[in-house]
Amino acid sequence: MSDTRRGFLRKAITGTGFVACSGILGRLLGEDLILPARADGRPRLPPGQHAIEALKPMGGDEGDGRFETFRLKVHGLVNKPYEIDYAALLKLPQVEKKADIHCVTGWSLIDGLWKGVQITALAGIAEVKPEARFAIFEAANGYTANVPLKEALADNSMVTYRLNGKPFSLDHGAPVRGLVPDLYFWKSAKWITGIKFVRDDQPGFWETRGYNNHGDPWREERYG
Repeated sequence: MSDTRRGFLRKAITGTGFVACSGILGRLLGEDLILPARADGRPRLPPGQHAIEALKPMGGDEGDGRFETFRLKVHGLVNKPYEIDYAALLKLPQVEKKADIHCVTGWSLIDGLWKGVQITALAGIAEVKPEARFAIFEAANGYTANVPLKEALADNSMVTYRLNGKPFSLDHGAPVRGLVPDLYFWKSAKWITGIKFVRDDQPGFWETRGYNNHGDPWREERYG
């Protein structure tokens, strides 16, 4: 990671360098300091995070964003690899779940209502083999993010196409993106095209550029 990028992240963590990608400073929620604790007793926000009101665009090489061309390939260490289009995705069991997401640059979106298909359901159709240990999220233009199987198959992990009842805009990953809220948000790949189950870890785009390989917000695993 460059010194410039590392410095930006450090400033973002302390709150002194937080700048919205739109060029407008995100309005901090007054509830940041009085959010109730989680059911497991942890504070609502991980260390170094502050809450904002709307999902922020964070760049990346965009996919084409069209429902008509969307394909999701589920493959790797599975007995039944397959590929589905958008219409087939909507025919699978759908879930709506509230989840908080946390960006490595220091902002968090609280209580978003996400709609989609759980990754555990997709894995079940493919019959993931016992030796699989990681899920590799594949996305447009060669982007990848590696996720340990435990987090990939968590109850709140999914491929999602709605947030708070609205479809994603192109800059947020339309038509479908990944969601792994237990890890920093870069793991939730936008413009997702595939999920590959593997035995050996395969660090992805940001992990090979200085970001932490795991990315747990509660441990502040921001960069290596």
